[in-house]
Amino acid sequence: MVGFALNHMTVARASFRELVALSATLGCVGIEVRNDLAQSLFDGLDPVEAGNLVHANGLRLLAVAEVKRFNDWSNSKASEALALMQIASAAGAEAISLIPRNDNLGMGNGERQATLRVALKALKPMLNDHGLIGMIEPLGFEACALRYKSEAVEAIEAVGGGSQFKLVHDTFHHTLAHGGPLFPQHTGIVHISGVVDQSVRVADMRDPHRVLVDPRDRLGNVEQIAALIGAGWDGPVSMESFATEVHALADPAAALARSFTFIREGLAARAA
Repeated sequence: MVGFALNHMTVARASFRELVALSATLGCVGIEVRNDLAQSLFDGLDPVEAGNLVHANGLRLLAVAEVKRFNDWSNSKASEALALMQIASAAGAEAISLIPRNDNLGMGNGERQATLRVALKALKPMLNDHGLIGMIEPLGFEACALRYKSEAVEAIEAVGGGSQFKLVHDTFHHTLAHGGPLFPQHTGIVHISGVVDQSVRVADMRDPHRVLVDPRDRLGNVEQIAALIGAGWDGPVSMESFATEVHALADPAAALARSFTFIREGLAARAA
């Protein structure tokens, strides 16, 4: 059975403790926390104490997000990455999230690949030292310098980083990048969200369109998860919704439970 997780973005108005309690109530396998929300990371709780709370509730701290523009490497970016790794390690997290630049710069063929390898070579020993995985999330936006998972995999293999780096397969970004190979052996986590707006073109989809997954979903979440499972992948599936209407839900537990049930039933039907 698929193991669901909850990214704090989905319940962005919830406190860290509420995120943990909600995830435990829903039977999730773990959570992902973020440093880009209105509240401070762990609501200011000491990372060791925060990690203890997560694990005491039977959850895994799957990832601490995020190092933005990680493929625009510099001394200041190295310091930023090191600081996040220290927090993640203290909290007993399994990974940190690495988000590429998305500003339509560094886009040249050859330049993209070279700058990515520079970053991975620098990050590899740092991750080793902290016992962490670097979760690389290609973004399907046309302005992103790491749009395709194939380029990420090529760079990972070029630096011998198969033990230090994994991919985030995000169903939203996979759709925006026009699909392509799945790379299940390189995938560490799957991010899911749904787009139900029937009027927006795929090329114009943005984070505010990302709601919970339901029968109106245009991204083919069930099909993407089923394809990964069929290819041998077995890992956590984390709900990551950005839409303000999801953040404003009066009863997020009920809505999330319905979404998880829809996905489980869809997967079961495909497997039958």
